[in-house]
This record gives sequence, C-alpha cells and structure tokens, in this order.
Amino acid sequence: HNPKYNIMYRDDKTYPYIMITDEKYPMLKVVRVLDKKSAKGELFGPYPNVTAARDTVNLLNNIFPLRKCKNIPKKPCLYYHLGLCLGHCIENVNKKTIEKVVTEVRTFLNGNTTKVVKELEKKMDEASHALNFEKAREYRDLISQINQITEEQKVETKDNKNRDVFGYFEKDGWLSIQVFHIRGGKLLTRHYEIVPILDEVSNELLKYIGTFYENNLIPEEIIVPDIVDLNILKDTISKNIISPVKGVKRKLLDLATENAKELLKEKLALLTRSEKRTEGAIIELGEILDIKTPYRIEAFDNSNILGTNPVSSMVVFINGRQAKREYRKYKIKTVSQSDDYHSMEEVLYRRYFRILKENLERPDLIIVDGGCQQLRAALNVLTSLNMDIPVIALKKDEKHKTSEVIYGKTFKNVKIDPKSNAFYLLTRIQEETHRFAINYHRLLRKKGQTESILDKIKGIGPTRRKKLLKHFGSLENIKKATLEELTKIIPKEVALNLQKIINK
Repeated sequence: HNPKYNIMYRDDKTYPYIMITDEKYPMLKVVRVLDKKSAKGELFGPYPNVTAARDTVNLLNNIFPLRKCKNIPKKPCLYYHLGLCLGHCIENVNKKTIEKVVTEVRTFLNGNTTKVVKELEKKMDEASHALNFEKAREYRDLISQINQITEEQKVETKDNKNRDVFGYFEKDGWLSIQVFHIRGGKLLTRHYEIVPILDEVSNELLKYIGTFYENNLIPEEIIVPDIVDLNILKDTISKNIISPVKGVKRKLLDLATENAKELLKEKLALLTRSEKRTEGAIIELGEILDIKTPYRIEAFDNSNILGTNPVSSMVVFINGRQAKREYRKYKIKTVSQSDDYHSMEEVLYRRYFRILKENLERPDLIIVDGGCQQLRAALNVLTSLNMDIPVIALKKDEKHKTSEVIYGKTFKNVKIDPKSNAFYLLTRIQEETHRFAINYHRLLRKKGQTESILDKIKGIGPTRRKKLLKHFGSLENIKKATLEELTKIIPKEVALNLQKIINK
C-alpha cells in the first residue's frame, strides 16, 4: 500500500536532555542521549528542543553555584566573583556542600520549584529592605521566569510522577502519533510524528513505542491506547504501562488523541493545498506556452570558475515536484575553457542521444539556464537528433533572480506574472538547478585540490592516495594525523615526506 502523500517526519535525532555530570565538581550540560547506558551523569527531560533545555540550564546557572567552566581554570573567573560558582579552582570545596547544591538542582529539575522560589523571595525582600533595588529586581525576574515555566507546563494530576502519554489518529493510510512527556506533574514536551500505515494500526503503534524507547529514557509510567498489546510492552519496556478507561489519566490520553487528530488534519489540508498549487502551476505554465501540460520537466545549468572544472547538472521535476532520483551530473569532456554554448550543447546531446538510444521517457519541457545563446544550443541539438520537445531559457537579472522567460525558435520573450504559481515554479526549478550544479562543481574542485597536493609527494600514487583519503576522510584530517597514524597506511619514509610537504 502506497499512501497518497509523502509526509513522514521521522528523523534519527533524539530529544535533548539536561545532565548533571558525574564528576568531582559537577556541572549542567545539554545532551542528546543516543545510548542511555553510556551517559556520564544524571539525566532529566526530555525537552522539546535545545533552546528550551539551554534556557533552563541558564536559569539554573543563575540560581545555583554549580561549576560553569568546562575546564577548571588556574584563577577565579567572573562567576566566582558574582557568587555563581563555589570556586573549585582556588578552594577545596567541601563534598557535602557540593552534594547539597546538586540535590537542590535535582529537586528543581524533578518539578519541585517551591523551595527555590521561597528562597529567592526571601533574598528579594532582604535586598529591597537594604535598598538594593537592582539586586531585588534580579531576584524578581528569576522568580517570574520560574513561574512562567511551571505555569506553562502544569498538568492537573494527583501525583508528580514522570509519565509519557501516547495518543493516535489514523486517516487516508497515515498514522499520527502524539506523545506527551509529563515530568513532575508538568507537561515538559509535546512530540508528534506522522508515519505510513504498513501493518495493522495496533502493530504500528507497538513498533513505534518500542523503537521510541531505544533512544529515550523510560519514565515511571507509560499511558497507551487500549488497542496496544500491554503484555508485549511490559515484557520489553516496562511493567508500569497502563491503558486507563476513566479519570484524569484517561483525560490525558483523550487529549493526546485529539492532538494527534488535529495535527494530521492540518498536515493533510496543507498538503492538499500544496498539491493543488503545484498541479495548478504546471497546467498554467502549459497554457502560457501553448503546449501540453509539462508533467515532466528537465532543467540544465552549467558551472565553472575561470574555465576550470566545467560541469553541468540536470534536475527533474515531475508533477511540479522535485524528483531527486532522476537528477544527473555531467563532467564537460569536449570543452576545456569557459564556453557556455558548447558546454550546454555537449550535455544536451549526451542526454537526449541516450534517451533515443535507450528509449527512455522524454520530458514535456526542457529548461536551460541562461539566455538566447543557451536556448540556441538546445534547439540545435534537438534538431540534429530530430526531436520535437519545447524548450525555454530562464534569464536572471543583476540580483540573480529569474527575470525573463525566452521561448521557441523565434526567441520570444514570454510575459509571466511574477506572483503566479507558474512563475514561482520556474523560479524554484532555476534555483534548484543552480544549487545542484554549484555543489557538484565545489565537490570536484575540493577533490582536485586534495589530489593535486598528494600527487606532488614522492611515493604516493593513485592507490596510496585513495587509501589515505578513505582512511582519514579529508586532506585536513591527513594534516592533523600523527606520524604513527600515517605509518599504518603508508611507509614511514613516505609519511615523513608527506608531513614535510603538506604542513608547509
């Protein structure tokens, strides 16, 4: 079964967590946990994004005197003088004092902020009575930040358990999954994904939840819909997995389900509008050019710098959308200098001779980047191959934006409304073609620079050069490599010669 829309939102990133490091002098860090067992510290979260996690760390660093410096300095820094660090660099800080601070931070991250707020309110009153209004204002702002965070995250539950809630909704071959991460009675994160339904919905949910906890911490309680097999989840993930039928927890499950429903409806509506726009664009373009609707468009662009490494690229749009598997790169073989006309001629001949030879699908429209010169090259090639395919050239203005559309053997300047869907599509195609060509040219230049330097070194031929680049990945990494690392790939004498030349 192939769903109509391509709206998968899976990625391999895990959520950001806050970690209290397991060190003699602990500090707070924002981390992404790929392997929970290898995490060197105590984890709290997950957080919706890195910004939210960093904001919380910054807030805590302004309240608690934990270590701030990554490496212990030899003399006290500004944090020490501001009272925001215990001064591990100059003082032998008592272990109990450190543990007390860590306990307070842990309590805060677990959702209990009452003690911290009361302490800050006390300090604010003391500063105010001492007429230190600037300091009092700082404490007030910290209290406001804490209250704002906790109020936004508050969820009405009778306990402060850490729990995850999974809701789902299915429609048109797609499954929308909404996850609530509730920590310490507060809704810390909302996360959703939309995945294709390739199996029974219950099995899809089961697989999703199982995979989810491969890279994320398992909370005290997990709430799931009743279609999921609890026994399988309890055997593989956690014993404390429930599917409530009433009460506050059922309301949380219903809320997650409703969120999943709304998110999928929004995405499907957005994609429907997008589809109408792209389909409308190719129909509109066909009408403007007076050709059949160009369902398949092939676009070409050349790239070179002062005639070096001349390349060309072809991008393909099918039904108004990128078809990246159809993209092609071309090294120019017959032109050594900067010659756009003959470069375009060579690439188009290679492409369309192959189409004739292998009986491949022909495009409904060919687009070349440039002006009359590039259009003339395309028309000459098609004539020589006895092919009748509409061709247009897209010309850019001084700001490098699409400005003119030139069409046909008469080189007619076609007027297209810049606000129309057809013009928007042509602009997208031209930008994508240019991007693809430039990236390919940069890749060849980089490769050429690397090879030219290595080729100068006695004892390094094509085989050894290939081994070096495969092992180290880049010229920069080869420069950084030690003699011992290099001699694992090449003889010591050659390695010494390599270091001498490459580090000049």
